[in-house]
Formats: sequence, structure tokens, C-alpha cells
Amino acid sequence: MGVRRPGTQRGYEEMQGANVAAVNVAIAGHTTPIATHNNNHQVPPQTTAMTQEFEMASVSVVPDDTFTVTQAVNALGFGWFQVKLSLCVGLCWMADSMEMTILSVLGPALHCDWGVTRYQQALTTTIVFLGMMLSSTFWGQLSDRYGRKPALTLCGVLLFLYGLLSAVAPSFGWLLLLRGLVGFAIGCVPQSVTLYAEFLPTKQRAKCVVLLDCFWALGACFEVALALAVAPRLGWRWLLGLSAAPLFVFAVITPWLPESARYNVACGQNDKALATLEQIAHDNKKSMLLGRLVVEGTATPRGSVRALLSTSLRRTTLLLWFIWMSCAFCYYGLVLMSTELFSGDRKPVVAGDIEDCHPLSTDDYLDLLWTTLAEFPGIFATIAVMEKWGRKKTMAFQFILYGGCVLLLTTTKDRIALTMILFLARGVIAGLFQAAYVYTPEVYPTALRSVGVGGCSALARLGAMATPYVAQVLLQSSVWSAVSVYGVFAISASVACLLLPYETRGSDMVQ
Repeated sequence: MGVRRPGTQRGYEEMQGANVAAVNVAIAGHTTPIATHNNNHQVPPQTTAMTQEFEMASVSVVPDDTFTVTQAVNALGFGWFQVKLSLCVGLCWMADSMEMTILSVLGPALHCDWGVTRYQQALTTTIVFLGMMLSSTFWGQLSDRYGRKPALTLCGVLLFLYGLLSAVAPSFGWLLLLRGLVGFAIGCVPQSVTLYAEFLPTKQRAKCVVLLDCFWALGACFEVALALAVAPRLGWRWLLGLSAAPLFVFAVITPWLPESARYNVACGQNDKALATLEQIAHDNKKSMLLGRLVVEGTATPRGSVRALLSTSLRRTTLLLWFIWMSCAFCYYGLVLMSTELFSGDRKPVVAGDIEDCHPLSTDDYLDLLWTTLAEFPGIFATIAVMEKWGRKKTMAFQFILYGGCVLLLTTTKDRIALTMILFLARGVIAGLFQAAYVYTPEVYPTALRSVGVGGCSALARLGAMATPYVAQVLLQSSVWSAVSVYGVFAISASVACLLLPYETRGSDMVQ
């Protein structure tokens, strides 16, 4: 195709070698074609003047015969294809949430059953996040080199296997090893957001990605309800085994997941990308775009961690690493603190040789359920605010609000007031985490999107690894010291959000 002439509309370009320029002139309500010939014949002066006058508006243009994945996804809109994908990816998030929520219940149960110390309880949580941190970049590079679908399929199988084996661990050492392997497999879960976001039209992308948190909240609520029904009667082993059920379902349905069309185009597999786009058109009952599918944007090394720290992305990457680390540190810290604060206001009981056992009561589980339900209003509030204020300001405001909530925990010991404060803080930090999940895939190009999200996820796990020693160990010595740590991190992360160089609200995803 020729070079696009200045003044012509986007999506059209002038063909080189055309020896006739067709000009449509509107005269008295009729359209009169006027042609100028590229030869030696004389052209009447009136025709020449009219041709020059209308040349910039309608000269010799033909429809552009190429389109990108972004244009196709936006044109095909949101429909049945995205609904099916939402359910599949949502199930993955639900299973991940259950494995995370069980950590707040597992520590006290192991203390009463095996007599593990506070530091060992914290280690039970830390080992999971260590596995997640070590594997996040691995899964990101695997997804960028071999595709999102194969990585998620392997993730589902490993998660179910290690989750089930954790239920029959014969000793504390074996349990730590298996929970670490569970964490290694969970490190791939953020890639499901990458896959999901790449199939969403620009207008619906932020809302749909944030709505994934509904599945996360649903999984957390289901896990608390399952713990209430199973743990007091059958023990933590049955709880671990039954919690692996959604992982089995996800492992079964992963072969039906679509591969990312953006990934296929970036790899030169245009035929596979076209097949996926045609499937979207069929499911959404839309007409497929005509023309040739092309790559938009400049080529970037796929799966390169070094490229994340290039001159154009260094500031964004470093700030996002700190923001994600603070998100995980604050979110999981609040989850663990909730259990400690609810169970710590009762007298210990004797369980075998363990004299300071604090098993969770029915009231404790119900209060945990209430605080977990806060994630639902937090999600919808984040959607409304994020579309109005943008991603950066929304995350900054939520960090400040979270910091204020945790500081209020030191002002009361009333059970109802405590539950209300935890409810508000849980809703805010849950929405904040999803806002970060929306912003990160939007700001990275396709070739670096998976490894970019994977790198942020790795730093998030570093924050999550540290938080048990504040929420479960330091909290026992001083509530004020523990919540002050979370307040400082929240305020610092708020400043980091405002320093991000790009606002992505309403923008197409970078190719």
C-alpha cells in the first residue's frame, strides 16, 4: 500500500500508480464524478480548479485492507465468547482465592493439632508465597514463549495434584514442601488475567477485569463457609482435600480455553489468530472483518525481563513493582490480622498437650465471612470510581483510605466496631488489587505483557511473604506497631501511584 496522504481519513490510503483520480463533487444535491487523467491531454481550467478544491477531501481513496487484533476485538464487541471466557477464568480465580483464604484458617488449626509455634505458622503462609514469587517470572516467560493456554493447562493440573497431596502430608516438613509447590503452581494464575484482558473490547475491559474479583470474593466466601462446615468436625485435612475440588474442574476445562490472538499474531501465526477471531465473530453473532490481519506497533523481544527495565519502561516497571508488593502486603496482612484479632479476644483452651490453643469458633467464622463479603461492594465501587477518575488516582485514593482504616483498629476493642472497620478495609484493598490488575496489562505491550504481569506478581509475593511476620508475630506483641507498618506502606504506595507516567483509561491496549 502507498504512503498515506496528509488530510485523508484514517483507515484509507492512496494507491500508488493510479492514473485516474475520481473526485465526487456535490452539485445541487447530485454527485458528479470528475476525473483527471495522468497523461498529456489538456484539462479544462474549470475542472482543474474544482479538482484542486476537493482533492483533500475525496481524492482517489480506497478502504485500507488491513486490520489489527485490537480493531477486530473492538469491532466484534462483548458477547457470548467473552461470557464463556469469564466463567473459565473466574473459576481459576475462585480456586486461587480458596487456596489463599485457607492460609488464615490453617495456621491456628496446625497450632492446636501439631503444636507449631507462631513463627512456624507464619512460615506456613510464607512458603506458599515464596513458591509464587519464584515461579511468577517463570510462568510469564513460559506464557510469552509457548502461549497462555499451555501454561494455564499445566498450572491447573499441578495445582490440583499438590493441593490434594497436602491433605495427606505426614509431617510439618512435608506439608511445607507441598504448600510451597502449591504456591509455585499458583504463580501462573495472573496469566489468566492477561489472556482475559486481551479478548476484551476497550470500553468493557476495565469493568470486566475488575469483575473477576467477584469470583475471587466468591471463592473466599466459599472457603470460609466450607471451613465452618468441615474443620470443626472433620479437621483441616478434609478441608484441604475438599478445597482442591475447583482446581480439578479448572484442570478439566483448560483444553477448551482459546489461545491469545495477540500472542499468535506476535509469533507470526496469523492463521491461528484469524481462526480465533472468527470464533469470536461466530459466538457474538457479528460479521468478521475483511482484510489482512497485521501486527500493530514495533517489535519487542518476547519474554524479556531486561526489556521491562528499558529506558521507556523503567520508571513504570519499578513503580508497579512497589505498588504490587504493597498491595499484597496490605491485603494478605488484613486477612491474617482478621483471624488473629477475632480469635485473640477469647481465653485459650487445652487441646492435648497444647495449652494455648485458640480454635476458631462459629462466631469467628461468621465474622470472617462478613468481612470477606466486603469485597463485593469494594469491586463495584472501584469500577465506578476508576472509570471517572482514572486508574492512577483511584489506586492512590484507595491506599490512603486503607491506611486510615487499619490505624482505626487501635482505637477500639468492641467486636462490632472491629468487624465494621475490617469490612471497610477489606472492600477497599480488594478493589485496589483489582485496579492494579487492570492497569498493568494495559500499560505493557503484547510481547511483554505476560512477563510484565508475572514480574509484578513476583514482587507482590515478596510483600505477601513478609506480611505473616507482622500480622501473626508482631501483632501479638503490639497491635499499634503492626498496623503502623501497614499504614506506612499504604501511604508510600499512594505516592507511587501518582508518580506513574501513564494513565490508561479509555486507551487501547498497546500492541
